Amino acid sequence: MSKKLAIAADHAGVELKEIIKDMLIAEGHSVKDFGTNTTDSVDYPDYVHPLAKAVEAGEYELGIIICTTGNGVNMTANKYKGIRSALCWTTEIAKLAREHNNANVIALPARFMEVEEAKKAVDTFINMAFEGGRHQRRVEKISAC
Repeated sequence: MSKKLAIAADHAGVELKEIIKDMLIAEGHSVKDFGTNTTDSVDYPDYVHPLAKAVEAGEYELGIIICTTGNGVNMTANKYKGIRSALCWTTEIAKLAREHNNANVIALPARFMEVEEAKKAVDTFINMAFEGGRHQRRVEKISAC
């Protein structure tokens, strides 16, 4: 099923972003690229904030964010009440982030994942569904506000 997705990266993640974006478009998904489109040094919050706001507002079903370690983009996205961003470096973690945590953004560490693993993790993330049940009450307890 085609999804409306958002993607962003800093300079360290731009190459992986393009690969993931091309894969998603080839699969029939609609993808909004929030940037960057350069390998010149940039500040990741400049790209993650607009993506997180758009996902939180419901403009996109899910988000994909990428930087060197995935940590910076993940921390930035998680500043938004309606965002549950998960740092995923394996397919299994991506699966559980959706099934158990109802994550709506996946953060990838560009320099610590092979491209094929990143592609599989994103594919798994966007195709998994939240299990609900006992996980629902836990997700409801995440927000501090």
